[in-house]
Amino acid sequence: MRLPFLALPAGWLLLGALWSPAAAAQPDVAPVTPEQPVVAAAADPTAAPVDAPPEGAVVSPPPATTKSPDGWTLTVGAKDETQKIIAPLTTAVSSREYEVGGVFTGSMSGPDEDAPPRGVLEVGYQIGCGIDMSTSNGVSLTGTAGINSSLGILGTDVISPFPEGVLPGVGGNLGGGITIGLKPGIINMVKVTEKQFVGADPWVMVAGFRIKIDGCVGESFIRSYAVLTRSTDVSDAVLAYYGETKKV
Repeated sequence: MRLPFLALPAGWLLLGALWSPAAAAQPDVAPVTPEQPVVAAAADPTAAPVDAPPEGAVVSPPPATTKSPDGWTLTVGAKDETQKIIAPLTTAVSSREYEVGGVFTGSMSGPDEDAPPRGVLEVGYQIGCGIDMSTSNGVSLTGTAGINSSLGILGTDVISPFPEGVLPGVGGNLGGGITIGLKPGIINMVKVTEKQFVGADPWVMVAGFRIKIDGCVGESFIRSYAVLTRSTDVSDAVLAYYGETKKV
């Protein structure tokens, strides 16, 4: 017995050949691994702690420098400045008091000479006051008071020249005023020290120094200053440094 031959188109055979491997292939899937927990790095106990700036710290401007006619270079500046506002002892609203500090340095370099350089390093503070009451009368009160008396005669005329009555009277007055003496602002110079030196690198250290002014109304301003002077028998070379202005 013969079985009938089943003829398939060539396209179906080709499609089956291509489909079978694709269906049997497994997709490439990366293995899943559990995530590792992120652990923060422990602080190093041996690391040096970061120091906080002191109370009232002030940023010092760059040093001032100049060159004298005889070839010497002068430099003056400051570092580690502090200007802290404190309550005045008088508790008056017109008083200002500060606690200041800093290191003020000078430097001089120039031609070789037989003797070392010499001079003066002056350090202090300037306090500006918006309205000054220290050189005026300040606040003053004025007042006046008085009593006036009077006496009147009633009922006198041509027919009857004699008075028919007497009318006494008493009056008084009272007055007062207030006067405030104000002047435009002034700058107070407070010199801390004046160091005479022999050498090329003078310095002055100020710590916990308190300065105050009285009779100041409104805003006040404070800044440091340092004046370096190189002296010879025939000349003086002067260089000034001014710190940052702080408003109160």
